Amino acid sequence: VQLQASGGGLVQAGGSLRLSCAASGSISTISAVGWYRQAPGKQREMVATITSDGSRDYADSVKGRFTISKGNTWNTVWLQMNSLQPEDTAVYYCRASRYIARRDYWGQGTLVTVSS
Repeated sequence: VQLQASGGGLVQAGGSLRLSCAASGSISTISAVGWYRQAPGKQREMVATITSDGSRDYADSVKGRFTISKGNTWNTVWLQMNSLQPEDTAVYYCRASRYIARRDYWGQGTLVTVSS
């Protein structure tokens, strides 16, 4: 599985961005995809995840502001980010998990910068 994250950029506080995670390869074997972020000097943290049955989970800090979604297949997973705040500034990564194979795959990050 190969992942390509895109959509990051510079936005003012209160603005919106939509990140995309394009998957290729053995995407039919994916069990879940998540978005993670890592701010400078901080550990990587989970932002949002979605499973093959559509179950979603969000970090408390983004609930009500961010929405994770996917199409009918795992080709693309999106992260709609609204009401962005400076503390959302980070490199955002997508991760695909294959539960049966017990393997995770990471895409390269996309930088989101929110100015105050």
